[in-house]
Amino acid sequence: MNSITDPTNYESWYHTPRGRWISECEFNLLRRLMHPQAGESLLDVGCGTGHFTRRFSQAGLSVTGVDPDAKAISYATMQQDNIEYLLGNALNLPFTDNHFDHTTAITSLCFIDDPIAALQEMWRVTRKSLVLGLLNQNSLLFRQKQGRGSYQHARWDTAYRVRTEWIQELSPTPLEIKILSAVFLPQGNAMAKLAERLIPNQLLYGGFLAVCLKKN
Repeated sequence: MNSITDPTNYESWYHTPRGRWISECEFNLLRRLMHPQAGESLLDVGCGTGHFTRRFSQAGLSVTGVDPDAKAISYATMQQDNIEYLLGNALNLPFTDNHFDHTTAITSLCFIDDPIAALQEMWRVTRKSLVLGLLNQNSLLFRQKQGRGSYQHARWDTAYRVRTEWIQELSPTPLEIKILSAVFLPQGNAMAKLAERLIPNQLLYGGFLAVCLKKN
């Protein structure tokens, strides 16, 4: 995974008008797919500064965040005291099988060289659902941001790759697979917000690809 040089600066993007809008689109889509119940447990893999980790905690979940970046974990720990944050690697999670009701990885998988191995490990510790937030290669965001800035070392994925390559390696096989997308026009202006309301999430051309794998 990429390390976060300045966690405060990284987190500040989520509080800009565009960052706040994109974050809301992504979180709402993930929550819609996951259908979590208050009190259930969730593991956020590659939690970074804990932005989405805190969102899930505020939604009533018992949340644990894991990230290999000590600076990011230190920052996240200072933001909210009812979330457990741990230094950890997605390829070797320090938890027993089926330990969490839900597991999520929000754009963190895009920076892991072996996504299938990480997926298998996250699937192992998951009891109900695994929800991924991926960067979508079939999107306007890819055309604008690929190879630039914070996206420089990111891998861009497709729903086809997830279905035909990744999911085939999971055991047990997911009982249900749902893939939706959001952030069709990434500018965050009035036209982008209108498009987001009008374009169905089933059309997989948004910059954010949300994948939900149900275990039971």
